[in-house]
Amino acid sequence: MSSTEEIRNFCIIAHIDHGKSTLADRFIQKAMIISEREYKDQILDSMDIERERGITIKSQAVTIPFKSKNGKEYTLNLVDTPGHVDFAYEVSRAISSCEGALLLIDASQGVEAQTLANLYMALEYDLEVIPVINKIDLPSADIPLVMHQIDHELGLDIDITSLVSAKTGKGVDELFESIVEHIPAPTGKTSEPLKALIFDSHYDPYRGVIVHIRVFEGQLKTGDNIKLMSSDAVYKVEETGVFRVVLNKNDKLTAGDVGYFIAGIKTISDIRVGDTVTNAARPCDKALPGFKEVKPVVFSSIYPVDSNDYNELLNAMEKLKLNDASLIYEKDSSVALGFGFRCGFLGLLHLEVVQERLEREFDLSIVLTAPSVAYKLQMNSGSGPGNDLID
Repeated sequence: MSSTEEIRNFCIIAHIDHGKSTLADRFIQKAMIISEREYKDQILDSMDIERERGITIKSQAVTIPFKSKNGKEYTLNLVDTPGHVDFAYEVSRAISSCEGALLLIDASQGVEAQTLANLYMALEYDLEVIPVINKIDLPSADIPLVMHQIDHELGLDIDITSLVSAKTGKGVDELFESIVEHIPAPTGKTSEPLKALIFDSHYDPYRGVIVHIRVFEGQLKTGDNIKLMSSDAVYKVEETGVFRVVLNKNDKLTAGDVGYFIAGIKTISDIRVGDTVTNAARPCDKALPGFKEVKPVVFSSIYPVDSNDYNELLNAMEKLKLNDASLIYEKDSSVALGFGFRCGFLGLLHLEVVQERLEREFDLSIVLTAPSVAYKLQMNSGSGPGNDLID
């Protein structure tokens, strides 16, 4: 792999429908990491639900090779992020694995709620933020107004603002150069003990858990014995690699890299997003700071239509939990509906997505109870406030 000087790790953050997935498509097309025959719109949106709704639900990573005008070859690691407020937890995971962020703003819509929320999150993680005005080809685009908002409302440098049309590809080459120039290279050293952050994972029925990591210090290679610091579980690495839309196997991952490893992990609950991976023989002294605990705001119970499908639902929930770290659930039972799960969601869209994924990906027939929210009560007697749940 390249030295850290030629690596740039960045994410795209924006309000929903400001063009993140389209810009990621243009990056991948410009880099020609897949053939035109294999290319399709929303290439990083792997779920049917994402394509149908035109939204990103699960963050994806991709490694893009880029040759700059100065003749240097760079490795750009892009993490595409969701825009809907329900999936802010996904955004925090992506941001924590990067040094920089592209703050995408629709030229016709301007700065919106999630633009601000995601910007504050990026600044909290001390990321270098490059403002990008998208959809400049639209007749309704008002570039001077958006420039004014970037300067006065966001307080960002308008001199490094990029103007692009993700749909037509205009300005994308210049944006590549801006990423290389303004986003700092990773600072980790390969000689240090391994310290890597698990920022995502997904389940493969044939290979087990595929763990997505950002390596901050040291190196990870096939055959290494690694330790998960939250559980002290030790595994032997079977394969490492990077994301080139599909998994691209290589010999090792070094400081600054974003990639994956497979270690024959079959028990889904062993992997905790935000955990630190280190070398079992030469561990690092302390874990990386983890993610904030996700707090569900909408609650609903899920039951199988056929009570005999309870074990299938249990397995489905475990696998879904691995792919969606923000899903919270515990066992529940009802006189009318039998055994099921009491679940916490980030919002109503999150609830709908989980329902659709259980039905589509796991072929389950399920019943959901009416969504409810947590609230505080102040009793007339003066005692309280207490926590309760609307049922």
